[in-house]
Amino acid sequence: MKDCRKFYINGEWVDPVQANDFPVENPATEQPVAVISLGTTTDVDKAVAAANSAFDGFSQTSPEQRLALLEKLLVIYMARYSEMAEAMRLEMGAPVSFAERAQADCGRGHIQSAIDALRHYEFEQRINNTLIVKEPIGVCGLITPWNWPINQITCKVAPAIATGCTMVLKPSGVAPLSAYLFTEMIDQAGFPPGVFNLVNGDGTVVGTALAKHPDIQMISFTGSTRGGASVAKAAADTVKRVAQELGGKSPNILLDDADFEVAVTKGVLHCMENTGQSCNAPTRMLVPKSRYDEAVALAKTAVEKVNVDHPDKAGRHLGPLASRNQYDKVQQLIQTAIDTGARLVAGGPGKPKGLETGHYAKPTLFADVNNQMAIAQEEVFGPVLVMIPYNDEDEAIQIANDTVYGLAAYIQTGDVDRGQHIARRLRAGMVGINYAAHGYDAPFGGYKQSGNGREWGKYGFEDYLEIKAISC
Repeated sequence: MKDCRKFYINGEWVDPVQANDFPVENPATEQPVAVISLGTTTDVDKAVAAANSAFDGFSQTSPEQRLALLEKLLVIYMARYSEMAEAMRLEMGAPVSFAERAQADCGRGHIQSAIDALRHYEFEQRINNTLIVKEPIGVCGLITPWNWPINQITCKVAPAIATGCTMVLKPSGVAPLSAYLFTEMIDQAGFPPGVFNLVNGDGTVVGTALAKHPDIQMISFTGSTRGGASVAKAAADTVKRVAQELGGKSPNILLDDADFEVAVTKGVLHCMENTGQSCNAPTRMLVPKSRYDEAVALAKTAVEKVNVDHPDKAGRHLGPLASRNQYDKVQQLIQTAIDTGARLVAGGPGKPKGLETGHYAKPTLFADVNNQMAIAQEEVFGPVLVMIPYNDEDEAIQIANDTVYGLAAYIQTGDVDRGQHIARRLRAGMVGINYAAHGYDAPFGGYKQSGNGREWGKYGFEDYLEIKAISC
């Protein structure tokens, strides 16, 4: 069992102020694979003090100096790429092939996109007699989730470094191994002491301490909408900047001119990817009534072909949900959907046959869902797709927008111009037409209760910068 009980503060691995061991479970075996420490407010104070002390010097480094650090970090990351994939297999049950192909690639992608953006980013410009300067905001508190662990770490850490900020990272206690490994890479790359600091802990203690801390100027939080609201409230008294990437209940509108066999099958696979544990997953499939039965039959076939298996096996399949708590939540929402009249087409409650140990869930499909049902409004974060019929294009848009969330939306059509017209009417931060890929250099973020601010590429720099006007 891996010992990850130390924190990383001021360029050194240090013991927590107070011992408070917390086991890290492999969700596929339900057995501990590592142990971390849960920090205290005193640990946070030490880490923030280190970051605060380092800020004056690091904020004055040149873009070229910071670029060299990021380039060295990327080389180390790629040398230890397989270790990162293995960490996420162990901590959150990502199947080994998916961990290698997708989860671990996010770390590479975000470091590379920050490098690319930094090479061309303009930190200064002149308007008449005024010099407009973009300066690092200060010490940043970074709070990250368990579902795409290294994705959310690197899409915060890389732009913070690129812009000259210093930081304290609190990763999820469910999936802390990737953060620990990443911190080893930071140390190996020779970052100046205090620029990057790691303190493990739970949200109520360490997360709240970061949000409240008077010497932290910015909090970047990814997690549930409820968690984001709590962080914002804790941060309010110090009037610090709060950037949030929160929940989603993304619609997938199939227009009548789409290739339904392709659109439905890809929609199922996209929804189920990462065992459904993605904030931008297309979990509501909206289908014209005239082709509804056809679409349900295609979706049933596709869902029944989705395999669930152990994450240590190669191949394309789903692994377990990341924790017992997440499994219980998914099961409760599946049962509620059945109890409130949704038609169960495939899957359902319980575990797949032969996978009684581990937090495995059945790929599940519901039809005849109306948008007022809990299964259509609440973020399940599991392999569950709902299908909702609509009469016409206007009703499809109304249903798509009828949610407190606004992270992502999807449109499937044979006419891209028609898709772009509809995309402009959707209240979502990201719209994918015909499952077009979302690149690492494109902005990631949403409207409404899906959060505020944007991450990824040059757009991710903005939350870490202040704007100063120098007139002369």
